[in-house]
Amino acid sequence: MSQRLLPPAAVLAKGALIGAILVTLTGLFVWAAGWLSPSRVSPGRIVDALETHNGVHSGARRAHEKGLCVAGYFQSNGQGVALSRADVFAPGRTPVFGRFSLGVGNPHSPDGVPGFHALALSFQQGNGEIWRTAMDDTPIFPVATPQAFIDFQLATAPDKATGKPDPARAQAYLAAHPETRAFMQWMRDAPFAASFAASTYYSINAFRFTDAQGQTRAVRWSFKPEAPFVAVDKDKLAELNKTQPNFLFNDALTRLAQQPMRWELWVTLAQAGDPTNDATRPWPAERQQVDVGTLVLERASLEDDGPCRDVTFDPLILPSGIAASDDPLLAARSAAYARSFTRRAGERPTPPSALSDDPAARSVLQGAR
Repeated sequence: MSQRLLPPAAVLAKGALIGAILVTLTGLFVWAAGWLSPSRVSPGRIVDALETHNGVHSGARRAHEKGLCVAGYFQSNGQGVALSRADVFAPGRTPVFGRFSLGVGNPHSPDGVPGFHALALSFQQGNGEIWRTAMDDTPIFPVATPQAFIDFQLATAPDKATGKPDPARAQAYLAAHPETRAFMQWMRDAPFAASFAASTYYSINAFRFTDAQGQTRAVRWSFKPEAPFVAVDKDKLAELNKTQPNFLFNDALTRLAQQPMRWELWVTLAQAGDPTNDATRPWPAERQQVDVGTLVLERASLEDDGPCRDVTFDPLILPSGIAASDDPLLAARSAAYARSFTRRAGERPTPPSALSDDPAARSVLQGAR
């Protein structure tokens, strides 16, 4: 069968159309990666900044590297049904697993290094939907945008020559970011918690709850501990780091070997004018809060083979009835977590937990079996 030849003009037109499609697709890809918009950054740049700041620890997470897997359940009291149609708030029990971690850049860092403590959770709803949340024990965040996060990591990264951050570079960043200065002052003033069990953990970012009638509210949430708060004398942290480098994680293991840890989940409702797109700004303390149930953590396991090892606690894995707000950090966190997982998954084998060779940790875990 003979082929019909297109006239030159038609060939050129067809080629131009294909070229235009390719350019459009490339443009969409570049836009999605954040290369053309100053308000968007690619997940690769965020993870690169973390690696510059923290170094690369093969097979480990790029942030919150040191951690411990935990598991238990959430017991809803039913009061959350008036706020969200998510199945987790219906009266009853929802299985949960999660991770305690430190806001430090080294999986073998001692526990007394200044930084925040974190709790990440994954709720497995009865209807098959999953809710994941990653929280810190600080009510505010040091930056408001993904670009500021990158700038902060780079400005405080260790200098290759000295092994310490360049004071001039760090000061220049802080001069331009009063919100980060406020966060650092908060960290300096806040007591250092002696236990993961006694800390309050905050969503920090705002989200949106939608009830069965379709009404949507902006919210933040916090997990408030039943255990009494006990602080560590900050002047004694250096000695603790030498003699008991895993004191926080060993405390968690010991507590869970004896009895569950418990927190009450409180949902804070925003009022008009409360910022939902800026995690550096707290909401007024008098905002209405609703107690919606109790988190009960019953057991722990090392990350070597625990349920949290290969999980990203992506804040945008949300069930029906919970949605993201307009906070730009949420999408950036989601994308960066995925990129971090891809990188560490290609660096197998996963390194052993910092607790694997700790005699105290091994003793508690063997006794709990």
